[in-house]
Amino acid sequence: MNDKSNKRFSINRRQLIGGGVATLAMPALISNAFSQEKFVCKIAHSEAIGSPFTNAFDKWAKILNERSEGRIDAQHFPASQLGGLAQLLEMSRIGTVQVTAAGPDSEEAIAPEIAATAGAPGFIYKNEAHVDAVLQGDIGDEISKIAREKTGVEFIAYGEVGFRHLLTKEPVTGLASLQGVKLRVPEVNIWVEFWKALGANPTPLPYSEQYSALSTGIIDGLDSDYFSVLGFKWHEQAKNITPTYHWFLPKAIRMNAAWLDSLPADLQELCRTSAKEVFGEQRTINRAGADKALEDLKAVGCTVQPFPAEERAKWEEKTDFLFEKMGEASPETAEMIAKIRALG
Repeated sequence: MNDKSNKRFSINRRQLIGGGVATLAMPALISNAFSQEKFVCKIAHSEAIGSPFTNAFDKWAKILNERSEGRIDAQHFPASQLGGLAQLLEMSRIGTVQVTAAGPDSEEAIAPEIAATAGAPGFIYKNEAHVDAVLQGDIGDEISKIAREKTGVEFIAYGEVGFRHLLTKEPVTGLASLQGVKLRVPEVNIWVEFWKALGANPTPLPYSEQYSALSTGIIDGLDSDYFSVLGFKWHEQAKNITPTYHWFLPKAIRMNAAWLDSLPADLQELCRTSAKEVFGEQRTINRAGADKALEDLKAVGCTVQPFPAEERAKWEEKTDFLFEKMGEASPETAEMIAKIRALG
């Protein structure tokens, strides 16, 4: 073999080896590209901008983006930017949005046993420790599985709005002073029955009409969490607060199950663990904030009326039959109510 032949052989050998290296490297490049696939996560809900709930979603979106190193592209749309609650619930079920938030009672038509955990028809939760025993324990896991099977969403964590109380023009300190009081209620039959059983005059009205209804005398009062009383300035029309703790509203963080299942295992774990972390903090912030909101209401002229334990017991006794009535929806619903109450 002459020098020219040797040179050609050397060049071809180098090209062959180089091509081989490139060929061997291709699976690694493909694998790396696959691992960097982006998963868009649209988070959309109806909570107000600046609320503890919306702030928690802001934080969670940042955590998903950062801890996934960009593999999850979490996009946050608060304050009904992508639609009202009914629309968002449907969008979360079909996967048009990946995450929304709503009370478990939103699934009443499909899974009434889940709706029981939202606290209807009142006094199902004794205190915040009871709420935690239910939702952060086996029952919380159970209703998440039921939601996944029946609605296509997984409840990956639970935040909260908190307990509701009475706000009235005239003081309400017990059953005697509640008789005939015109109270705004949601346009839901169970709440009409609840207040009728206590002797009030329930008046179903849309949420947005409460201020004008107070100012014109259509209603004498309403029930609400302290944040909303401040935020919507209902205290300008009614100054008496009775801390009844009659209804607690948890909010499930609802993630589309098919989307969650499409993620690599490490990102599925990230979604679940980070949601529990962030909304655990939200519950703590919300509870501390509720105490501050009550103090703020006092500062603007509201008076807190006494509501002793013996009075609460009377209210509970008069409305207890509604649990049995709600349980008639299905044997599973009756069983769920019994389990919740047993933990209290």
